[in-house]
Amino acid sequence: MKTFAVLQLSGCAGCEVSLLNSKAWIQQYRLLYLPLVSSTYEVPEVEVLLVSGGVRNDEDLYNLQRAVRRAGRVVAVGTCAISGGVPSLGDRAEVREMFIAEERRRHVPHLLPQCRPIDTAVAVDLYLPGCPPTPELLMGALTGPEAFQASRLVCQECGRKKLKDMRPKRLLGFQQGEVLPDICLINQGFLCVGSSTRGGCRAPCPRAGHPCVGCRGPTNALIDQQSAVWFTLIQRVFDTLTDIPREEIEAGLRSPQYALFLFQFADYFGPVHVEGGGKPRPKEKVL
Repeated sequence: MKTFAVLQLSGCAGCEVSLLNSKAWIQQYRLLYLPLVSSTYEVPEVEVLLVSGGVRNDEDLYNLQRAVRRAGRVVAVGTCAISGGVPSLGDRAEVREMFIAEERRRHVPHLLPQCRPIDTAVAVDLYLPGCPPTPELLMGALTGPEAFQASRLVCQECGRKKLKDMRPKRLLGFQQGEVLPDICLINQGFLCVGSSTRGGCRAPCPRAGHPCVGCRGPTNALIDQQSAVWFTLIQRVFDTLTDIPREEIEAGLRSPQYALFLFQFADYFGPVHVEGGGKPRPKEKVL
């Protein structure tokens, strides 16, 4: 039976919960380390190491570099491990200065200048986007991505129909108004970016009536492009299906509900402001 471990850095544990929601790996893999369910103090030697969370402090960096030396294969799991995610909100200068200036803090790991993706510190064998990745995607990463069949776009997995004669003139907002079944959310005036987001998640959000916010990152056609190209493509889709003014779409894409993924996660060149960024992640390594 193959062995694997889960190393959690600075994150929310959502990826770990998603893994525990899947039972398929139990007959194929032996889990040797996971802080949520194991009291082991250090990561043992394993065939696969799943890493969630970003490198936010010196303890994260130490644990990561130590763990990868004992792993045969390293998988970056989720938004935070790939691009910093929510913990990178602490990159704001005023937040960092306030924390570092607190003289009374004790036994707290020192913050690094920025929350960094793990591939700025160690080599990664596979990238598994999602916030969090679904249990099925986690199984695909464990059992072998070559055996995992995924659609190219979230739209292909959504199943909602795009209509030519239903053209909204305004955005409804993030989660407002009544959602009609079986009809494309864009046709209904919702800001859904599934047309540019990589498939594989089976579209649970748009199927349930919630717009896709792009947590799976760009499709392979866009993965080696700057994020501005992705924004342009999204705008073209809305020009085709709606009469919503461009400036309204632009403002929606830059809203808090979308900015986390569209500005940090979607740029697969790696955040250019982060040391080691500015290089595209190879598409063959992204599940």
